[in-house]
Amino acid sequence: MAGKKGVHFGGGNIGRGFVAEFLHNSGYEVVFIDVMDAIIEKLQNAKSYEVKEIGPSGEKTFTIDNYRALNSKHDMEKVIHEIATADTVTCAVGPNILKFIAEPIAKGIESRESSTPVAVIACENAIGATDNLKGFIMEKLSDETKSKLNSKARFANSAVDRIVPIQDEDAGLNVKIEQFFEWCVESPPFEGNPPDIQGVHYVQDLQPYIERKLFTVNTGHATAAYYGHNRGIKYIHEVLENKELQEIVQNTLKETAHLICSKHDHISREEQQEYVQKIVTRISNPVLKDGVDRVGRAPLRKLSRKERFIGPAAHLAEMGEKYDYLLGGIEMALRFQNVEGDDESVELAKILKDNDANAATKKLTGLEETHPIFAKVSEVVAKVQRETA
Repeated sequence: MAGKKGVHFGGGNIGRGFVAEFLHNSGYEVVFIDVMDAIIEKLQNAKSYEVKEIGPSGEKTFTIDNYRALNSKHDMEKVIHEIATADTVTCAVGPNILKFIAEPIAKGIESRESSTPVAVIACENAIGATDNLKGFIMEKLSDETKSKLNSKARFANSAVDRIVPIQDEDAGLNVKIEQFFEWCVESPPFEGNPPDIQGVHYVQDLQPYIERKLFTVNTGHATAAYYGHNRGIKYIHEVLENKELQEIVQNTLKETAHLICSKHDHISREEQQEYVQKIVTRISNPVLKDGVDRVGRAPLRKLSRKERFIGPAAHLAEMGEKYDYLLGGIEMALRFQNVEGDDESVELAKILKDNDANAATKKLTGLEETHPIFAKVSEVVAKVQRETA
């Protein structure tokens, strides 16, 4: 079906190689929005680019065309018009950037004249990212638009899972991406009429899918990355070729599997064990050549309260269950300091240097001192402070 339009914030690899591929294959014209001059100019000057899917069975290449690109720094009025006339608005910009894209989306929603509401779906590696984006958008909307918001926009959380390895230096706009993918979107906000995007799995309750993904894929990936960085190993697949480190990753995922199956009755232990092995096989794929420092970047976000280490460890502690391996991952994440090209790793080193253990623990993890995990995490923080001072 022609005539559908998807506005997508973020011209990076996930935007071009995952979200745009799905929209393109579903008959949408894609309008990329970004503030990076170089990427927008490249998109404006090229009529197409290629997405290469790599997996155990080899490679497949797809051509992506039927897109336009706008720089929101220079063309804000055009961006607002595109949103006002779009069928979907998606983003893959990083959770910290959501507040910056809220204003143009809000203005676009205000300007809508279509009788069909626009579908807003954040494709970020974070729990409730669309809810967060909606919160920022609501601050910018007039009372009149708020009163009839349901007729103008629908907001749905999503869980995305696809590994984008380090790209070839001469790749340009072309994206190399893992064959495996999962894009789950909650269906209730659409009241039976979700956007027709091929490959999206619409689900009644997203929470189990988000937690399963975050506490398996992201926890496992980050654990391998931080232990690998600590041992001076370059690639994730090399970390998992090391028997001792492979066992640490597996044992960490046994802890999170116990949590996932305890919380979500319909996920059986056998099913979760299968999922864990599928994930470990995926991240062990040498074809991905996934760099340890790429996977480990942004340690402050990864150490935050609801994220891949503290989130499950805190929950297990509340249940009176073990979280020893997660605690080991937390220690290794705390050692990911002053890594070239990663601002958060520099900030992490500064926080650990300028605060005592309890203050640093609060600042880094958002845990309260009364939480059952706080003392253990604070001990690990103190140990890292002593050994990296």
